[in-house]
Amino acid sequence: MATGSEVSLTTDQRVELSSIAQSRSLPAGYVFRAKLILMLAEGTPFNTIKRRLQTSAPTIIRWKQRFLQSGLDGLDTYHPGQKATLLTPALRARILSATRKKPRDGSRHWSCRKLAATLSVSKDAVHRVWKEAGLKPHRLERYLASHDPEFESKAADILALYLNPPQHAAVFCIDEKTAIQALDRLDPVLPLSPGRAERHGFEYYRHGTLSLYAALDTKTGRVHGKTSARHTGRDFLAFLDEVVALCPPRQQIHIIVDNLSAHKTQAVREFLAQHPRVQFHFTPTYSSWLNQVEIWFAKIEPEVIARGIFTSVPDLARKLRRYINAYSAHARPIQWKYSNPSHRLRTNEFIATVH
Repeated sequence: MATGSEVSLTTDQRVELSSIAQSRSLPAGYVFRAKLILMLAEGTPFNTIKRRLQTSAPTIIRWKQRFLQSGLDGLDTYHPGQKATLLTPALRARILSATRKKPRDGSRHWSCRKLAATLSVSKDAVHRVWKEAGLKPHRLERYLASHDPEFESKAADILALYLNPPQHAAVFCIDEKTAIQALDRLDPVLPLSPGRAERHGFEYYRHGTLSLYAALDTKTGRVHGKTSARHTGRDFLAFLDEVVALCPPRQQIHIIVDNLSAHKTQAVREFLAQHPRVQFHFTPTYSSWLNQVEIWFAKIEPEVIARGIFTSVPDLARKLRRYINAYSAHARPIQWKYSNPSHRLRTNEFIATVH
């Protein structure tokens, strides 16, 4: 096979190396080594091999010696890899304990590789422990707890309206979405096409803002909306007049609202005194999730506002009204439930009510 330091090939070796050198499916490194040995067997100078294969003299010498010693088997590579980490209870506890502490490099959370390097273990071991424990250090969730001393009674009052509303009465959830911007793109919008998402230009022009008042009928799911250039107590009263006009003259009306100051002005109190069939139910502080209309606002934001192109404030108002009309034409009541009434609502009276 080989004489001295020269490379010579048998017929079978030459055929096999030629097949490997022409392969498009084998690993590139294996193809490279086959070409190298073929060129050495042909007596090609080192400088020519270096230039054609974009390699170095030490690499040529290393694979030449491997071939002289072991033949074709010498062209194979073997990487034993990293020794498997045994996940003992002590190691699990060590990883979990370190995960709950902040990194010392100033960053706010761990990554698998960073913690693995710090503890001198494999990243796969860290990943397995995190997965078993349900830990995701890269994620962050925000919360806002209500400290309203009357949380339980207010929440029970509102939930009772959803689950067991008064017979023949109307229940509306009312709120405002303020400062909606009429944004117009300065560059043309590139439409959706196969393999490409819709694209908007980065720059935009602000035409102005408006506010949207919405009243959701909990029985039907329909929404009555009104746009307004401003957001004042007078605008809120004007919207209340529209909501009351939607109902028969003697029907009792229950309205769920939040604690915005515009909902508690003297003018609003006078309105309620003049309309005794209208009753307000205020949500606890920091508990807007109790108001069903917030669910509807969460729909209109991505479906109309976030990706909308509005040439003017009137254009924004027109598109909002069009969406409201289309939504109400096929509206359904929201299937709302409080998943854990025992968490904050512990009174037996309320539990009896919601069940």
